[in-house]
Amino acid sequence: EVVGTITLVYDHEIRRLSDELLDRQHKAHAHVLSALHVHLDERNCLEVVVVKGSRTQIMELADSLISLRGVKFGRL
Repeated sequence: EVVGTITLVYDHEIRRLSDELLDRQHKAHAHVLSALHVHLDERNCLEVVVVKGSRTQIMELADSLISLRGVKFGRL
């Protein structure tokens, strides 16, 4: 079991991106411990998701969030 963070910077004006990020986190509720959302400016948001689970599960979740259209930066 591992713990870590998934850090994302994304354009919240991309249609449905915020909803999709939230939906994917809810589907992985067993692995998402907490999330912090920060408004950087009128377009960009920073999200830090605290996660826990198997290495494979956490990597898959990170990849699914980072690969969404509109995510400008993502790091596990």
